[in-house]
Amino acid sequence: MRLFIGINLPKKQRARIHRAVRPLRDEELPVRWVDPDNFHITLKFLGEVRRDQLEGVEAALDKVASSTRSFATVLGGFGAFPTIRRPRVIWMSVGANPELRCLKQDLEWSLGEVGFSGEGRSFHPHVTLGRADDTGGAGAFRGVDELMAGLTFDSELKVHTLDLMRSHFSKNGARYSVVSSARLASS
Repeated sequence: MRLFIGINLPKKQRARIHRAVRPLRDEELPVRWVDPDNFHITLKFLGEVRRDQLEGVEAALDKVASSTRSFATVLGGFGAFPTIRRPRVIWMSVGANPELRCLKQDLEWSLGEVGFSGEGRSFHPHVTLGRADDTGGAGAFRGVDELMAGLTFDSELKVHTLDLMRSHFSKNGARYSVVSSARLASS
């Protein structure tokens, strides 16, 4: 099973984000847009996980959740990796407040104890909105920086649950399902 740990966004927030990004989608850019049902924040990508590893992963997730209080962070701002001129991923920013950074670090440590290697890259929390194709050529994203600068979205995300998610791939793109959830401690 191809798994990751993430934070799923409430349905109303997903719909609001989808509406906010409409001007980008209307530009007919060479981008495969993510279905709003799949909007989430990835905290830890696990990759292929064997069934016999699942119990350890869920125990690590429960351990972190039970020692982490519910918290809020902000959603807003748009950008692209690696650059806005030649993007591979178009995203919405997630506030990297201390609570979210500590949660990420605790997950790294706890999952390291059950055999998953630590992340080598810096943590840049985001919601993936679309993945760019290479088919558009050098000028395909000309003017997108101004378009993104004109987008507005500002919302608070209340984080109460961590989800162990499974990726399902098909010719229509990826979809995700919840394998299990762990509720954060009450604040």
